[in-house]
Amino acid sequence: ELSEALKTNSTLVTLDLRSNASGDDGAQALSEALKTNSTLTTLNLANNLIGDSGAQALSGALKANSTLTTLELQSNSIGDNGARALSEALKKNSTLTTLGLQSNSIGDNGTQALAEALKINSALTSLNMDHNSCDPEGQGYMLQQDMVI
Repeated sequence: ELSEALKTNSTLVTLDLRSNASGDDGAQALSEALKTNSTLTTLNLANNLIGDSGAQALSGALKANSTLTTLELQSNSIGDNGARALSEALKKNSTLTTLGLQSNSIGDNGTQALAEALKINSALTSLNMDHNSCDPEGQGYMLQQDMVI
């Protein structure tokens, strides 16, 4: 199984799993591997039917992982609860520089939580929130952090 191989992998730095319909279960399995993997820097999970529970699992991995710099989660089904979980991870993670969350279902509450996390996180330099469900008020939270939405 891929997640088991990733736990002991010592060479792979980029893993592109976009459009594989792995869902929340796949995100959970990968999250367990990311907690111990020390080489992967880029993970693309775009268009994988990942919802809030998958995002919550990935958040746990981001709290423990110290090598991942890019995480692409665009075109999934992540909502406010998933965004809040990711925001908690961003408060602790110091290596992730790029997070793609465009084309999800993140509303104002999730956007505000992410904006609050950015007050603490100084590593993230790119956060793509394009095509989500936040209104101008939610967009304002990001603009206050000088982030592109």
